[in-house]
Amino acid sequence: MAEEGSSERSEINGGLPSMDSTESRWVFQDEDDSEFDVDEDDDNVRHRATLDSEDEEDDDNAEQRLIRTGPRVDSFDVEALEVPGAQRNEYEDFSTGRKIILAFQTLGVVFGDVGTSPLYTFSVMFSKAPIDGNEDILGALSLVLYTLILIPLIKYVLVVLLANDDGEGGTFALYSLICRHAKVSLLPNQLPSDTRISSFRLKVPSPELERSLKIKERLEASLTLKKLLLTLVLAGTSMVIADGVVTPAMSVVSAVGGLKVGVDAINHEQVVMISVAFIIVLFSVQKYGTSKVGLAVGPALFIWFCSLAGIGIYNLVKYDSSVLRAFNPVHIYYFFKRDSTKAWYSLGGCLLCATGSEAMFADLCYFSVRSVQLTFVFLVLPCLLLGYLGQAAYLMANQTGADQVFFHSIPDGAFWAVFFIANIAALIASRAMTTATFSCIKQSMALGCFPRLKIVHTSRKFMGQIYIPVINWFLLVVCLISVYSISNIDEIGNAYGIAELGVMMMTTILVTIVMLLIWQINIIIVLSFIIFFLGLELVFFSSVLWSVGDGSWIILVFAVIMFLIMSIWNYGSKLKYETEVKQKLSMDLMRQLGSNLGTMRAPGIGLLYNELVKGIPAIFGHFLTTLPAIHSMVIFVCIKYVPVPVVPQSERFLFRRVCPKGFHIFRCIARYGYKDVRKENHQTFEQLLIESLEKFIRREAQERSLESDGDCDSDSEDETSRSRVLIAPNGSVYSLGVPLLADFRETDRPISEASTSEEVIPVPSTEPPLTAEQSLERELSFIHKAKESGVVYLLGHGDIRARKDSWFIKKLIINYFYAFLRKNCRRGIANLSVPHSHLMQVGMTYMV
Repeated sequence: MAEEGSSERSEINGGLPSMDSTESRWVFQDEDDSEFDVDEDDDNVRHRATLDSEDEEDDDNAEQRLIRTGPRVDSFDVEALEVPGAQRNEYEDFSTGRKIILAFQTLGVVFGDVGTSPLYTFSVMFSKAPIDGNEDILGALSLVLYTLILIPLIKYVLVVLLANDDGEGGTFALYSLICRHAKVSLLPNQLPSDTRISSFRLKVPSPELERSLKIKERLEASLTLKKLLLTLVLAGTSMVIADGVVTPAMSVVSAVGGLKVGVDAINHEQVVMISVAFIIVLFSVQKYGTSKVGLAVGPALFIWFCSLAGIGIYNLVKYDSSVLRAFNPVHIYYFFKRDSTKAWYSLGGCLLCATGSEAMFADLCYFSVRSVQLTFVFLVLPCLLLGYLGQAAYLMANQTGADQVFFHSIPDGAFWAVFFIANIAALIASRAMTTATFSCIKQSMALGCFPRLKIVHTSRKFMGQIYIPVINWFLLVVCLISVYSISNIDEIGNAYGIAELGVMMMTTILVTIVMLLIWQINIIIVLSFIIFFLGLELVFFSSVLWSVGDGSWIILVFAVIMFLIMSIWNYGSKLKYETEVKQKLSMDLMRQLGSNLGTMRAPGIGLLYNELVKGIPAIFGHFLTTLPAIHSMVIFVCIKYVPVPVVPQSERFLFRRVCPKGFHIFRCIARYGYKDVRKENHQTFEQLLIESLEKFIRREAQERSLESDGDCDSDSEDETSRSRVLIAPNGSVYSLGVPLLADFRETDRPISEASTSEEVIPVPSTEPPLTAEQSLERELSFIHKAKESGVVYLLGHGDIRARKDSWFIKKLIINYFYAFLRKNCRRGIANLSVPHSHLMQVGMTYMV
């Protein structure tokens, strides 16, 4: 099932709301279609007794509850309430030495971007607003200091990092978190069983907090709000990708530009050529992974931060320590009072000191929240503050040195050593947003908002560390184009500000929704957060937009292109899934075909890959009419991404019986989180699947046996009020406060003999009926024989075309743009390490 590069069915998944809007309910029908979650571990089997119909679309069923009475905490509690200590963090149990290594990696991966901002912040600020006296220097410094304190420290480190999705950060992690608490996704493939994954960890809004409930209801009821939320998420992600382009351009060109200070003969064209060579090397080593590169460059970045602090202290002592007055925010007021237009222009450059803030959040999947917080507060922030204070002190005595002020302020004897470290740090900074881009794109693929691409996992120990070759080389090409087109450092800085602010504003809005819906904190705090930070970011954004015509518009165009790609893919995937749901085969048709399905049943198991989580896919009918025979056992396999970072292996597979017992047709939903690694080869996957199927059948038989015992022992009390107790194989005790299945099935036939279309005339039989144990052994024997005959993968490639009477825009999007993306994305067959002799493919076109 192969490599994780496989977002095989990622196009079908979003936050996973159900089309029929059924909540986590217990539905009973007269057909034998029990649904169980299946453990992989024989010694620790968790039992969930949910009976759910394949075709059930009735919203009027009463909600039932599974009440746990045993001493142990089970992961399948129906309400999936927050269990203390249930959160898993792969970084918590490290030794002290391992934590030190992790801290170095954190420096190398997360803080490179914000750490190199002193290279260019003052240069860009004073190019937009030339220095006119020492008060301008103090005002600009005060702006920088408080921007660093407000945005990276207060907003991101103290607030936004806490809105992580079980250790996962970024725009789509916020969206996934929201989708778990409200059905706001546009893709209709949610199952009630998804909420019983232990990592779902819902904290259901309290009845007392009417505000949270009203927000949830409003979000779920309004299609416009759902589309608006998705638009914000896609816009933020497109800005992250644009940030991954402009960060290398800005950091490397600024660092290499120091040559013009050290060597008079170097001109700007030569700086650009050297920068291009560095950028090519940077993207070429990206494939070696975060752990290897992070550990290698972590000490270098530590030296860089120490250099910033040392140079800052040196300049404060040598030139003017009075710049410490800039901690008084009144100098910001004076700065704007003297020349408000010039001060407003300088905001675009001031923001550059906070670039890299989003990388702290987007790269969170690589490291723990606490390690990022502590490293920033106790190392990164003090060194940055000292670095800016030292540059301002130098400018107080040398106002003409505003261009390349960082390199001018370096002591003569240390220039080349610091220049070398600065270039290393710039290369590290460029990787910060590149790794963040990889993380965001992987999340968007898993949630159905980006075409499937090959993903390479670069670490055997940490599942979040990835490399996407296509995106890596794509970013390289666009970055080189940007360097050649926008070679001026001020224009690149403006483009940098546009991309960074776009992400920041989207993050502010999404975190506000998290505060209202999930954290349920005081409304005054929420309003203060969004009004202050969104207002601040809009002021910065107005400054950078004023200069968009200088060349930075290229980054905006690139971001718009990425937004359109994600929107078209999500729109096409949604239409495709909805069409497959509408055209699924009915159970009546299957009954009419009979257990032979109207064709020959050949020995073996057929794994039919499809995207439906309910019902029989139309592509199965295409197989029946195309092939001369179908396998004696058919399993519909759906690879489904749920909005959680990780699905435990023991909760991976969800089985249900699709048709009556004699048909030997099952559904298997293999559930993955967007952070999960899929590295099973096809033999391993087949073995896991068959073992899980056997456990499902055994549990199904056990359920029937318990029900039979209940029928024998039942009193004459009202049937609808009966309850029963289940003892799972691990010794856990469950009290089921629901009516028995016998109450819902017809009295003239047993559940194991679900009706077919064929009218059966009772004929006296001389053979005694099979006992429950004999029936179980017979079915297990049937599975073993089918497995020995071989497993074949049935792949149905469903394409969509717009109807002839569709609007021109829809035809253009579906027939050309979406078709182009599907043709060039990674197909499902590429995600399976299956020999071609075991593959069978059928194509089908849906008109939408």
